[in-house]
Amino acid sequence: MGAAGSKLEKALGDQFPEGERYFGFENFGNTCYCNSVLQALYFCAPFREQLLEHYANNKADAEENLLTCLADLFSQISSQKKKTGVIAPKRFVQRLKKQNELFRSYMHQDAHEFLNYLLNELVDILEKEAKATKTGRETSSSPEKIANGSKAPQANVVLKEPIVTWVHKIFQGILTNETRCLRCETVTARDETFLDLSLDIEQNSSITSCLKNFSSTETLHAEDKFFCDQCCSLQEAQKRMKIKKPPHILVIHLKRFKYIEQLGRYKKLSYRVVFPLELKLSNTVEEYVDIEYSLFAVVVHVGSGPNHGHYVSLVKSHNHWLFFDDETVEMIEESAVQTFFGSSQEYSSNTDHGYILLYESLGTRT
Repeated sequence: MGAAGSKLEKALGDQFPEGERYFGFENFGNTCYCNSVLQALYFCAPFREQLLEHYANNKADAEENLLTCLADLFSQISSQKKKTGVIAPKRFVQRLKKQNELFRSYMHQDAHEFLNYLLNELVDILEKEAKATKTGRETSSSPEKIANGSKAPQANVVLKEPIVTWVHKIFQGILTNETRCLRCETVTARDETFLDLSLDIEQNSSITSCLKNFSSTETLHAEDKFFCDQCCSLQEAQKRMKIKKPPHILVIHLKRFKYIEQLGRYKKLSYRVVFPLELKLSNTVEEYVDIEYSLFAVVVHVGSGPNHGHYVSLVKSHNHWLFFDDETVEMIEESAVQTFFGSSQEYSSNTDHGYILLYESLGTRT
C-alpha cells in the first residue's frame, strides 16, 4: 500500500484533511463484508466520535467485547502517525467469530446481516453497562434517615424507563403503522423502532419511489381483515407505514437478494436503483415533512450471485469521495458514484451494485 498510499496523498495534496487518516483493512479470508461496513462506520462522524469518547472514559475497567475491540481499532486508525496505510483488524474479526458462529466460516457473508448484528450487539453492551452503573449507584447510596430516626418509606413500584444509548440516538428512528377501519373510520396506530430500513426494489427505480412503495396504502380484506376494537369484529381496513421520527443517520438496505420459489434458491437482483446524493424524505408524519439527508457512505456488493462475490465501500470524507477495497484506498470523482446504481438490463457486465446506503440528516442533531 506504500505506493497506493502516497498516490492518495499526492491526489489530495494540500487538500488532505487535517488530522484525518485513510487506512485500508487487511482481508482475513472473505472478511470484505466486515471491512466495507467498518469503513462506512468509521466515516460516520457521530458514531466515531461517540465510540472513541466512550472508549476513553471506560478504557481502564472494560473487559474485552465487540465494542472495546471496535473502539480499539478506530483508536489505532485515528492515532496513526502516517496519513495512509493498511491496518489489520485482526482482534475485532477474532472477537466477532468467537461470539457468533455465523461469521466463523470462510464462506461469503452478508454485509447487512453483519451491520445489523454489530449495532444490536453494541446496544446490548451499552445497556448492560448502563444497568450496572445504575445498580452500583443505587447500592452505594443508602436510604436517608428522617428526623425521628426511622428510615424513609420506600416505594415498591419501580418504573422502568427504556435505556437510550448513543447508538439509539444516532441510528434509531420510529415507524408508525396506521390502520383505518373502513366501517367506522377509527385509526389505530402502532409504533415500532428501527435501526435501518429494508426496502423492496424494482427495475429502473429510485430510492424515493422505493420509500413511497414502503409507505403505500394496503387494503386488508377477505382473509386479511383487521379486528377493529371499536366495531368488535373483523372489518376491511386500510393500512400504511409512515416514518414518525426520522433518525439522525438513516441506513437504507436495498433488498437485492430475493428468494425465487421456482429456482428454490436466492437470486441477486441487479436492478438499477438511483440513490441521490441529497435525499428528501416524504413518507414522514407532517412534523418532519421533506426532511433532508446527505449521502456519505455506500456499501457495494460486487458479483452476480448471493453466495459469492465481494464487498467494497464508497465514502464521503471532507467533501472528497474515496473508494475502499480491503487494503486499497483510492480517490474517486463524485460522478463515479452513479456507476453503482445497478444495471438496467438483466445481463450486464457491471455487477457492482449499491447495497447499503448511509445518509446523514442535514437538520440539527438531537
